[in-house]
Amino acid sequence: MEAPGKSYSAKLTRQLGRQLQSAVRGEVRFDEGSRALYATDGSLYREVPIGVVVPRSSADVQETLAICRKFEVPVMPRGAGTSLAGQCCNVAVVLDFSKYMHNIQSIDPQQKVARVQPGCVLDELRNAAEIHHLTFAPDPSTHSHNTLGGMIGNNSCGVHSLMGGRTADNVESLEVVTYRGERMEVGYTSESDLAAIIAHGGHRGEIYRGLRDLRDRYGDLVRSRFPDIPRRVSGYSLDELLPERGFNVARALVGSEGTCAIALSAELKLVPSPPRRVLLIAGYKDVYACGDHVPDILEYEPIGLEGIDSVLIESMATRKLHVDERRQLPEGNSWLLIEFGGDTEEEAHGKAQRLQSFLETQPEITGLCLITEPRLQVNFWKVREAGLAATSRHPTLGAAHPGWEDAAVPPEKVGSYLRDFRELMHAHGYEAALYGHFGQGCIHCRINFDLESESGMRQWGKFMQDAADMVVSYGGSLSGEHGDGQVRGELMPRMYGEELTAAFREFKAIWDPDWKMNPGKIVDPYPMDACLRKGPDTLLPAVNTNLDFPEDDHSFSMAANRCVGIGVCRDFDDGVMCPSYRATMEEKDCTRGRARMLFEMLKGDVISDGWRSKAVRESLDLCLSCKACKTDCPVGVDMAAMKAEFMSHHYRHRLRPVSAYSMGLIWWWSRIAARVPSLVNAVTQTPGISKLFKWVGGIAPQRNIPPYADVNFTKWFAARDTEVTEGRRVVLWPDTFNNYFYPDTLKAAVRVLEAAGCQVEVPPRPLCCALPLFAEGMLELARVQLRQVLDTLERSIMENIPVVGLEPSCVASFRDELPQLFPADERAHKLASQSFLLSEYLEKIQYRPRRLTRRALIHIHCHQHASLDVNSERTLFRNMGLDYRMTPNTCCGMAGSFGFKNSNFEVSQRIAEHKLLPAVNAVGDETLIVTNGFSCREQIRQSTGRTPLNLSELLELSLREGDPVRLITVSDERSGGREGK
Repeated sequence: MEAPGKSYSAKLTRQLGRQLQSAVRGEVRFDEGSRALYATDGSLYREVPIGVVVPRSSADVQETLAICRKFEVPVMPRGAGTSLAGQCCNVAVVLDFSKYMHNIQSIDPQQKVARVQPGCVLDELRNAAEIHHLTFAPDPSTHSHNTLGGMIGNNSCGVHSLMGGRTADNVESLEVVTYRGERMEVGYTSESDLAAIIAHGGHRGEIYRGLRDLRDRYGDLVRSRFPDIPRRVSGYSLDELLPERGFNVARALVGSEGTCAIALSAELKLVPSPPRRVLLIAGYKDVYACGDHVPDILEYEPIGLEGIDSVLIESMATRKLHVDERRQLPEGNSWLLIEFGGDTEEEAHGKAQRLQSFLETQPEITGLCLITEPRLQVNFWKVREAGLAATSRHPTLGAAHPGWEDAAVPPEKVGSYLRDFRELMHAHGYEAALYGHFGQGCIHCRINFDLESESGMRQWGKFMQDAADMVVSYGGSLSGEHGDGQVRGELMPRMYGEELTAAFREFKAIWDPDWKMNPGKIVDPYPMDACLRKGPDTLLPAVNTNLDFPEDDHSFSMAANRCVGIGVCRDFDDGVMCPSYRATMEEKDCTRGRARMLFEMLKGDVISDGWRSKAVRESLDLCLSCKACKTDCPVGVDMAAMKAEFMSHHYRHRLRPVSAYSMGLIWWWSRIAARVPSLVNAVTQTPGISKLFKWVGGIAPQRNIPPYADVNFTKWFAARDTEVTEGRRVVLWPDTFNNYFYPDTLKAAVRVLEAAGCQVEVPPRPLCCALPLFAEGMLELARVQLRQVLDTLERSIMENIPVVGLEPSCVASFRDELPQLFPADERAHKLASQSFLLSEYLEKIQYRPRRLTRRALIHIHCHQHASLDVNSERTLFRNMGLDYRMTPNTCCGMAGSFGFKNSNFEVSQRIAEHKLLPAVNAVGDETLIVTNGFSCREQIRQSTGRTPLNLSELLELSLREGDPVRLITVSDERSGGREGK
């Protein structure tokens, strides 16, 4: 089959959209922005859909199919869109199940089964099942955000498939609907039931008759040609139709990638989840020795057996990922992560020790490490899960791609296969990290294919054929986890032969005789080299920008194309990003969606109005510029910088929303207000007048405008009677919010710094870090403000005097935005390197605070999480002997002006209510609430009535109430600080 070439007229798509809109209770989106959002997945491909439907119910799905049949257009079901083989993008009507059809319908712990909707996130099911000490065995690295419908489509596996097999092995039944509208429950079918279904007739009877005849004609060939390995995922699961397998129609559909029918719900098998686990890490001289040892280790019955090589660890080192865990790896060049489970810690530990005793006698072993602490085990598994992201870009190898990333061979042949496979890569001029599910013979890698030149494309095609032949010679499978999709579909005859490939074609035709279910995938696929997202014919334009993008070859276009589609920004629990997605569950509101929109804007065929694009602006509107993606995104997408750049172009020579002026220019308004604070407060604090003031300024009526201080900090500092003229010189940065609204925080900082032996200075004139301007994309004005900073502080900068700030946003602005605006100015880079948050500076000078025997709840500001050192603050807390807990990693939802804007209030509160506010409300009044950010403090203050402290105020409290200074030892820490969620 050729690449998708049929075009649908604008008139037809408008009519289709209107009819869907009138018939479907869910959301129907045929606008250019939505089509751009769903044009690609985690793969190499880009195929712009006809439109998107977000169904609320099974009835919506059936209505969608009925109308699509009427217009003769294809349909494609989609979960989280993380697939790597191209099966989640097509010229079709996309059905996105993740927003509404995501519920766990039931869990039966006695029968060990669960019923879920297709959009249910895997970890939601696992967390609910763990209450009953059960789990769903397959758990890919995307378990925190992938959907079970997607797993069923791809026949996903994961680390713990050793406990229970592939997704196909854990599906009891499916409720499905075909393109022609036949809705049925499918699963295990006895011969008598099969005969009865066929005899009953109808569309269902026709399907079952066709499946029976297919089985009878091809059964012996299936038995002889299907690889008998744990990870055969390629092709359709015709083996599940064999009599000895129970003619299980549900399992035969698993792995069909939405090409046959749509799953409306699924009954899934749950397996016992060992409550106690230990992790044994074994170091080897090379990855081949790891593979050689797999059969021996499997005899000890681990529940997880994963391999990682030195190339993967080197890639992580270049991105500074998992620094602590990398240091703790035992000596070696490659490693096996071997997990054991048991009902008790003693049982799990005993299993691990038996293997450890064996491995200690093996000459191939270079080091061993036994991890028993659960938190550390989780962290080491995150090292393994970060493989895909860490290998997407390598400093010397360049960009790496999926395409041949999950082939599987018999586990006993892993070592030999790895040797031959790396030799094959080198013969073609390629290199890659090798890692993955060694215990089941599935090897992951992203290879540095050249997909941007014609010669590189030819080389890629030849390699894929040679690699397929090699895997087949090992009795393996082209795919051991991610499916065939488009990238491996045309290689199917090399694995199965022409006759079985014809059987696959018949299987699809039985279910989808109209060939409208996700066509061009698995069988009769679109060419492997068609519809590439970034191929030889794709040239994104170079654009002039205000900001520099040094990590992307100084190119905005490359920065916009950094996202590889893993979708971690859709995670609901771990990390901070993406707060707005957690509030809306909209693809356009996650980092991936926004990056896709910017890419499409540059490409220009779907989104054709460039920087003026309303669709792109709407996608960026709810970005809080929290910068969490810079740290939490596995490939470090910096959406805050790209949003600022876009907004600067979008509003160039145009009026902005009024809130941009009322809050973006807060420094100027505050300087005016400081002259007559009582008059300004009368306006902002008086009911009625205040309401009008907020309406004019685009401020949410539910928000309270904080009053201006009678005397701001800089006035207080200039009028001080006492002045310290000895000690380390330090410039204390009087940020706009603390200076004009809450000067006590800065006063406290002066006292703490002077107690630490510092001579405190402040800038001789009013200055601002310009971050409020960045948030609005007012980059030209930000450049003016920051040049004032550089000029005013030039002497201090060149004399290497530290600049210490209390507001994380200000310090982060100096470290991130300042060098991006002034890439050639030495002063900007020096200031970036000598700017410190108060905690960072106090740690640098080894300040030892007084002990403070109080309880505290600590919340970390997003910019501190993303760009600054969080550990320095923890060190201070521990040295204080503070009994502290951390709030869960989360955004407060205020984010500077974001939460004050009228249009954002509801989303702001939803973000805060996700984790932060429940954590604050759960502690008593005797517990201090500590957070550095003005935004965080305002959100807590206005939503709970509690008054949080800045770190400076906490440290000042220790000066007043604390015991004499002494160094806290490790043994003291056990009874002092603790962290929890």
